[in-house]
Amino acid sequence: MTGSSRLALAAGAIAVSCLASALHAAQVHAAAAPAVAVTQAISDQEVSDAYTYLLGRLLVMRQQQLDFQEGLQWNQLVHRKPGAVDWPNPNLDVAYSEAWIAVDEGSCTQISVPKIVDRYYTVQFLNGWGETLANINERSQPEHPYGDFAVCLKGAAVTLPAGVKRIDLPVHTARVLSRVELGADAKQAEQLQRQFSMRTTGTPTLPAVPKALMFELSKLPGVEAFDLAELALQEPDLNPGMQTVQANVRAIAAQVADPAARARIDQQIKTRAYPALGKAAATLGPGTVRNGWVRPAVSGAYGSDYLTRTLVDYGGIWANTQQEVHYYRAAVQDTGEVLDGGQSYSLTIPAEQLPQRFARYFWSITATDAKNFRVLPNAQERYLLNNQSDLKYNADGSLTLYFAPQQPAGANQGNWLPTAAGQPFRLILRYYGAKGVVANGDYFPPALVRI
Repeated sequence: MTGSSRLALAAGAIAVSCLASALHAAQVHAAAAPAVAVTQAISDQEVSDAYTYLLGRLLVMRQQQLDFQEGLQWNQLVHRKPGAVDWPNPNLDVAYSEAWIAVDEGSCTQISVPKIVDRYYTVQFLNGWGETLANINERSQPEHPYGDFAVCLKGAAVTLPAGVKRIDLPVHTARVLSRVELGADAKQAEQLQRQFSMRTTGTPTLPAVPKALMFELSKLPGVEAFDLAELALQEPDLNPGMQTVQANVRAIAAQVADPAARARIDQQIKTRAYPALGKAAATLGPGTVRNGWVRPAVSGAYGSDYLTRTLVDYGGIWANTQQEVHYYRAAVQDTGEVLDGGQSYSLTIPAEQLPQRFARYFWSITATDAKNFRVLPNAQERYLLNNQSDLKYNADGSLTLYFAPQQPAGANQGNWLPTAAGQPFRLILRYYGAKGVVANGDYFPPALVRI
C-alpha cells in the first residue's frame, strides 16, 4: 500500500472514529430533507466556515455552563482529586485545581503558588475561545516562579502589595487550571496542590455566566448554533484576521429567524460543515499524520487557525501551548484500520527513541474511547502508562507497550494498558517539556502493530 493510500485510509478512519457519532444522524436527516427554494445569499463554504468558527466558542460556553452547574463560583479555586475532572481527554498524570476568574478595572484575582522543586507544575489561564493567555511556572516566570501573583485586567489601576507579581489579561474572565505532576509520590503532589490558593483584591463586578447551548459531544448542534451567535461573539477573539468570518456569523444569525432561510442553512451545515469537520479531524486541521499518529500544527495558542482550535475544543479542551506540552494522537494503525478495543496491539519504541529522552519533565500515554474521549473503564483501574509505571524493557533497550482487553501472553503487566471490547479507542501521547526532535516537530512514534 502506498503512503498516500495509507494517509487516505487514516484520514477516513480517524474522522469516523472522532466525529461519526456526532454527524451521521444529522447528515441522514439532511439528505432526506426537501430542497428549500430560497435565494442563497451566503455560500455553502461561508456557512461551513462560520459554523466551524462558532462551534469552538459554543464548546467552551457549554463547558463553562457545566462547570458552574457542578458548583464552581467566580474567583474560587477548587482542588480536584487526581482523575476527578469531567472534560474530554484530561491529563491523568497531574493533580488539577480549577476556577473561573472575573477581573475588572478595580479588582484583581490574587493567586498564591507554593515553591515546587523537581516536579512539573503550571497555572494556565485561558479565554472563552480555549486560547491560552498565560502560564505561571519557572519557565514563564524565571525571576518569580512561586509566591503571590495578581491577575488583573490590562490597564486596571489597582494598587498591589509589595512582592506581588502582576500578570495582565486582555479579557474580563478566564478559565484557570493548575497542574501538579503526580510523579512518584502522589500524596505529596496533592499536598502541594492544596497550597495553591486564590482570593480577590477588591470587590469585582461578577458577570452572569453566559447562556450556553447544551448538547452532547456525540450530537453536534445544527442551525440552532447561530441562535446564540451574538452572545457568543461578545467574547473577544484576540487573534488577527477574524473580522470576515465573524461578519459571516452575524449575517447568518440575522437570517435564521426566517423559517425558509433557517431550513436552508441547517441543510448547509449538515451536508457541508459536518463532512468538512469530519475530514479535518483526520489531521487535526493542518496537522501531520505519520505511522498512524497525528501531531497538531498548533495547540493552546492558535493564531488564525480557528479550525484546529475548534477540533481541540471538541476533543481535548483546555490544551496548553507547545512550550509546555507536545501532543500526539493515534486512532488507527498505519494501514488505516481503526483501533478496536477488542483487539490487541503493541507499540515498540527503539532504545534511541525512548520517550524519556525527549521529555524534560515526564511523558504519558492515555487511552480514551473515540466517542466521548473519556478513559476506558477496566477492572485494573489503570488508565495510563508513564515514566512512573512498572515498565520492563527489552534486552536491546527498546520498550514495548501493549493495548489490549486482556493482558497479552508474555507481556509484563506494567507495560499493558487495558482497553474495552466493543469500543473504538484512541491514544494520546504527551511529552511535558518536549526537547530534541519532539520539540522541533521531526519525530513521530512508531506504528501500532495488531497482535
